[in-house]
Amino acid sequence: MATNPILPIFPETAAVGSDNQLCIGGIEATALAKTYGTPLYVFDEQTLRSQCRSYKTEFTKRYPSVQVLYASKAFTIAPFVRIIAEEGLGLDVASGGEAAIAKAAGFPAERAYFHGNNKTADELEFALAWKIGRVVVDNFHEMKLLDGLAGKAKRKQDILLRISPGVDPHTHHKTTTGITDSKFGFTLENGQAMEAVRLAQAAKNLNLIGIHIHLGSPIYEVEPYAEGVKVIFAFIAKARDTHGLKLLEFSPGGGFPIQYTVDKAPPPLAKYAETISTAVKAACKRYKFDLPKLILEPGRAIVGRAGVALYTVGAIKDIPSIRKYVSVDGGMGDNIRPAIYGSKYEALVANRVESKEREKVTIAGKYCESGDVLIKDYKLPKVQAGDIIAIPASGAYCIAMSSNYNAVSRPAIVLVGKGKSKLWRRRETAEDQMRNEIL
Repeated sequence: MATNPILPIFPETAAVGSDNQLCIGGIEATALAKTYGTPLYVFDEQTLRSQCRSYKTEFTKRYPSVQVLYASKAFTIAPFVRIIAEEGLGLDVASGGEAAIAKAAGFPAERAYFHGNNKTADELEFALAWKIGRVVVDNFHEMKLLDGLAGKAKRKQDILLRISPGVDPHTHHKTTTGITDSKFGFTLENGQAMEAVRLAQAAKNLNLIGIHIHLGSPIYEVEPYAEGVKVIFAFIAKARDTHGLKLLEFSPGGGFPIQYTVDKAPPPLAKYAETISTAVKAACKRYKFDLPKLILEPGRAIVGRAGVALYTVGAIKDIPSIRKYVSVDGGMGDNIRPAIYGSKYEALVANRVESKEREKVTIAGKYCESGDVLIKDYKLPKVQAGDIIAIPASGAYCIAMSSNYNAVSRPAIVLVGKGKSKLWRRRETAEDQMRNEIL
């Protein structure tokens, strides 16, 4: 058995072959790189399906009525959406584009929830025509717009209200969403949330069935969830007594973390499930509510560990006594998280996983920015041009936030499992990038 401490951060099927090669889904990473080129994003089917099932299992054994939604903002392409559908999950979409991908994939519209702080009329019309299950209303402008559009569509749309509960989840300030100073949701402490309930109840074409909160992401503590539930249920009870709110569904959002580095492991999923389920049941007992359907929204936690980024080493610049730069053929164009969040990653040399000879290097990207660094001052086996670098925990928000900066084409994506690989998305070409230009 391999002794490399980084391996558990890789997908469930990751292993080191007898020739010291990293294998994922029963295939050597170097073989995948040779077949499909690099940069390459590799998704492990076993890990994807396992995570879907874990969320369903851990929550349903603690709470009687649960719907797990995959938060598609983390990573969305049609073939993956089909896996989500097969596993019985719902879908959280945050734009008309994500909704269109879901529709093209044949995803059941009734299991889709539409989020977002500035949904356009076109996006809402698309959602209504698709007969989307729920719209999570974020503000007064959207409520009025949706009510009018639903009326024109002769449809009474089920909605949840997104409330900002004023709870700090102790995560990165750029991914904190449940505090009072946030662009998302109706603010609790200034009375906007209660006014939103009143207006939603009065809207002719809207059917208010529940309340949604989302504190941020990734949340490495369970206590903020318990606090969020406590705060919001006090409000829900008041809204029931004041405006007759019926609570059929409640969502504490998502934000569930994954392990990116050896030294920072999140609490087990069971602890999140226990904390949230216990808090909701206690709040319902306190305020005399029947238990609503519990809606969970994991995104990163479903796809993060399943994805691995493969890069080929090119130029190496050694500045004696300062730093050794190892440049790869990708970078901030396919993974901008280190540049904007200061995110930390681990890495392996896929063709020499267990090599004992180590040196400190900085893995840099190929883009024209000094900030294009994937991992700074990291010990790897002695690296040379042509080596394959594998970065785990790359399934979430890398491809989703990718760009064509420097007119570099986006990478290919493959699914692996049981010794076979399947191309999920071909590598983008320069012609693809110019397709919409008027030449």
